[in-house]
Amino acid sequence: MIFANRALLAHGWASAVRISVEGGRITGIEEGAAPKPGDASVDTLLPALANLHSHSFQRAMAGMTEYRMAGKDSFWTWRDLMYRFTAHLAPDEIEAIAAFVFLEMQEAGYASVGEFHYLHHQPDGTPYADLGELSVRIAAAAERTGIGLTHLPVLYTYGGAGAAPLQAGQARFGNDVDRFAELVTRARAAVAALPADCRVGIAPHSLRATAPGDLARALAAHDGGPVHIHVAEQPREVADISEWLGARPVEWLLQNAPVGSDWCLIHATHMTDAETVELAASGAVAGLCPITEANLGDGSFNGPRYLEAGGAFGVGSDSNVRISLTEELRMLEYSQRLRDGVRNVMAPGEGSVGEWLYLGAARGGAQALGRDAGRIETGALADLVAIDASDTALFALRPDQLLDGLVFAATDRAVTDLWSAGRHVVTEGCHIARGAVERAYRDAMTSVMSKL
Repeated sequence: MIFANRALLAHGWASAVRISVEGGRITGIEEGAAPKPGDASVDTLLPALANLHSHSFQRAMAGMTEYRMAGKDSFWTWRDLMYRFTAHLAPDEIEAIAAFVFLEMQEAGYASVGEFHYLHHQPDGTPYADLGELSVRIAAAAERTGIGLTHLPVLYTYGGAGAAPLQAGQARFGNDVDRFAELVTRARAAVAALPADCRVGIAPHSLRATAPGDLARALAAHDGGPVHIHVAEQPREVADISEWLGARPVEWLLQNAPVGSDWCLIHATHMTDAETVELAASGAVAGLCPITEANLGDGSFNGPRYLEAGGAFGVGSDSNVRISLTEELRMLEYSQRLRDGVRNVMAPGEGSVGEWLYLGAARGGAQALGRDAGRIETGALADLVAIDASDTALFALRPDQLLDGLVFAATDRAVTDLWSAGRHVVTEGCHIARGAVERAYRDAMTSVMSKL
C-alpha cells in the first residue's frame, strides 16, 4: 500500500490518497484516507514517465567527445568516435553499464525504458555463440534494477542510404532480415524471464540502415507490439534519403509503411509542416530526445505545429550524456523558445506548460513502449514516482503549480521514491541496489579505459 499526502490522479489532484498495488497494477484508490501501519508514505505522487529511447552503452562515453578538433564537428564526426568506442566493449561491461544507466533513470523518475539495442556481435562482426548474447545482457541489467524494459533489437543491415555496405565500425550491428528474426526470437526468450510488464518490440534502425524490401519483410514477420525507427535526425540524412527513395524520410514512411499507434518515430527533427501534421494524424508517437539532440546539434522539433495537430510525444535520453527527466522536458520547451523567440510554447492552448509537457510525455511514452501506464488509475500498471513538495524549488507553489516547478525549477533531487510496475526500487532518493550496481559500473569502466 502507498499513502500520499496528495496525488495527481487521472481526474486531477486529490488529497490523502491511499493506493493498493497487486501484481504490478493499481488495484484500488481511496481518496481522503488515512495512512495505516506498513504503508509506504510519500508526499506527492505522480504517474512515472517512460524513457522511450536509450542506447545504454553510450553512457560510458559521456564527457569524452566534447573536445573540439580541427575542422567542423558534427553528428557525423561524433558517430565515428562512437563506432571506435564500441570496439572496446565486452559483454560483462555492456551489462554493467546498462544496469547503472537503468538505475540512474529510475532515480531521475523514469519507471521504464525503451532500449534501442544495436550492439549485437563481437567487434569484428562475428556473432557470439549465443546470437542473442548482448540482448541477454540487457535483460540481466533490467532484472538487476527492476526497471520496466521494452527491449528493441535493431535491424541494421547497411552502412548508408542506397544499401551501402557496412563500414568496419558498424560490423557489430549488422544482420540481414533472416538473422534478425532469429535474434528477435532469442531476445524474446531472454525477456520472457523478466516480470510480465517487460516486452520486446523491433527497431529498424533508420531508412539509411535498411532498405524498402528488407523493411517490409521485417514488418511482415513482426507479430505486433512497438516499432521504433530513427528518422529525419539530420539534414544530410533527409537529403540522402530524398535522393535515393524520391521522398523525404518521414514522407516516405507515411506513404510506404503501416505507421500507426504502435510506432515511435525517433527525433523527426527535420520535417515540413505537412509531414508534421500527417505524423500527428497517424497516431504514432514522436520520440524526442532534447538533451542529445542539443548535444549532437540535431536541431529542434516542430513542437507547436505538432501539438496543434494533436500529436502524441514522449521523451528519451538517447545517448545518455545526461540522464535527467526534468532537464529533458525543460530542454524540449526551451529549444522551442530559443528558436521562436517566445515563451510558453509546448501547450496547445491556455494552461500550465509544465503539466502539458509532463502528462503528455507520460501518455506518449507509455504508448511508445506498449505499457498500460502513464496515469494513476485502477487497472493501470503501478509506474509511480513520488516527489517532495517541500523541496526548496517547490515548497512555495500551489498543487496546480507543482508540475511547472518540477519541470522548470527543480532538479532530480526532488524525486524520493519510484515504483516500476509496483516494484519499489527507489527510496529516499536512492536506488535500493545502488551500491552493488555502481561498484560493477566502476569496475567495468576501469576495464574499458584500460583498453582505450
